[in-house]
Amino acid sequence: MAWLILILSALLEAVWATALAASEGFSRPLPTVVFFVAAALSMVGLARAMRSIPVGSAYAVWTGLGAVLTAAWAMITGAEAAGVLKIVFLAGIIACVAGLRLVEGRSPDPQERAGTGDAGAPDRTA
Repeated sequence: MAWLILILSALLEAVWATALAASEGFSRPLPTVVFFVAAALSMVGLARAMRSIPVGSAYAVWTGLGAVLTAAWAMITGAEAAGVLKIVFLAGIIACVAGLRLVEGRSPDPQERAGTGDAGAPDRTA
């Protein structure tokens, strides 16, 4: 469920980024409202996902997918030129995001994964 929330939050990141550009410096009311609502919901979703997904992976996925979706929307609407290399590199970001999902949870110790373990500390059980 955390991964679904994270993906939806990344979608909202693309919405707020697009709305920010459309707000023309917060001078247009509707895009400005869309920006603030989408940004708030995106952050809430990211925070919720980080309860289960390590911060590094969650943030990388959130920013990566958000960037790809924002760029894709800009190309679809004609705001940015689409090119073969641009599409290849955006696909590379998607591949890296998928790779993070595949390797997530392979750490042998959940405390190490969360960054709260005492890996490397001397053994004091003797």
